[in-house]
Amino acid sequence: MQITSAMKMVSAAKLKRAQDASQQMRPYAEKLQEILENLSSTLDTSENAFSAEREVERVLLVPIAANRGLCGGFNANIIKATKSRIKELEGSEVKIFAVGKKANDGFKRSELEIVENNIEIWNDLTFENSSEMAQGIMEGYLNGDYDRVEIIYNHFKNAAVQEVLTEQFLPVASTETQGDQAAGEYIFEPGKLEILDELIPKSLKTQIFKALLDSIASEHGARMTAMHKATDNANDLRGGLKLEYNKARQASITNEILEIVGGAEALNG
Repeated sequence: MQITSAMKMVSAAKLKRAQDASQQMRPYAEKLQEILENLSSTLDTSENAFSAEREVERVLLVPIAANRGLCGGFNANIIKATKSRIKELEGSEVKIFAVGKKANDGFKRSELEIVENNIEIWNDLTFENSSEMAQGIMEGYLNGDYDRVEIIYNHFKNAAVQEVLTEQFLPVASTETQGDQAAGEYIFEPGKLEILDELIPKSLKTQIFKALLDSIASEHGARMTAMHKATDNANDLRGGLKLEYNKARQASITNEILEIVGGAEALNG
């Protein structure tokens, strides 16, 4: 009970920092994604290779899990959602880019190919480190190694609730709005193509970073909740054991008294 209580307090302290980082990042990432989707609908494949729609034959799934356990169903839900998505993609060649030790453990004994396992990202989560990971995935898509890339991660709602999301990373999805209407909302300086050359890679890297921040906040929330329940269970177990101990102790004392009384009666006889 002492161990689980201490782990709960540690996770609560880490959750506050992770939650603040995730919430501060979310509006920027969502607005950047909205701009990117609007602009992508006005471009053709030659102008934006990241929006090229291909026949889906090779799919890369990026499950984002933790390096450690003791966090309830946090890791198991990611593995389950990934396996469910693999069944839906039957007929396509699916590969795994595992983020976190638990994601790698969930698929290392399967027949799926794990192209990479990024465990070190959780040791020092920064935008620069996540950008390197995103850059490798983007280059693989441009080289034709994958026709679609999807991210599977836990979206943080609150400390008790984490929602597993599957988001399309590549190709960049475009909105249903008409091209002229979408482009009319923005004034481009120096020019649309020059801006998009910088905006598209940055937006994709930001999307990965947002998912990682969301995931780490969800991990601490899940661990805090799991350790809170474990502490309550340990407390109940201690209460039950204490009652059993007192019953056994009382029975022992009663037996000793009976033996003393029986011995005294024997001497008197």
